[in-house]
Amino acid sequence: MKLIVGLGNPGEKYKNNRHNVGYIAVDRLLKRNLSKGTIVRKTNVFMNSSGKVVKRLYTQYHIETPDLWVIHDDLDIRLGEYKIQRGKGPKLHYGISSIEDELRETGFWRVRIGVDNREPGPHFAEASRGEDYVLQDFTDEEKKVLDRVISEICKKLVTY
Repeated sequence: MKLIVGLGNPGEKYKNNRHNVGYIAVDRLLKRNLSKGTIVRKTNVFMNSSGKVVKRLYTQYHIETPDLWVIHDDLDIRLGEYKIQRGKGPKLHYGISSIEDELRETGFWRVRIGVDNREPGPHFAEASRGEDYVLQDFTDEEKKVLDRVISEICKKLVTY
């Protein structure tokens, strides 16, 4: 049994936000032929409360920690890149922290999708605070890059 959970924020307002890349990936993954025993869900709560939903699913399906995969945005990674790592995550991500706090576990898989496309410069820090940036929608050009990345990730998740 494998549980794949996409993180994001519910509602139309957030649908195309960088913070919702986990939901976007899950929508795409659900269109693929998945092996029997693979459960794919969205949290359907705000990002910072993800832990309660993941814990409920984790318990409901009797998942072992190495069989939990969490898909989320990552500002530590550039747009167009991703990392699939077990037990390693971004420096700060409240959705992941919420999951770790609820499960009291860190050894689950993280599918870390890069969303940072900010240009460094003299006004970088004041113009692009991370908390604000992740709640902005992807541009059309960024969506093209994201589409390629999510396709690659879906291929990998089907075979893991």
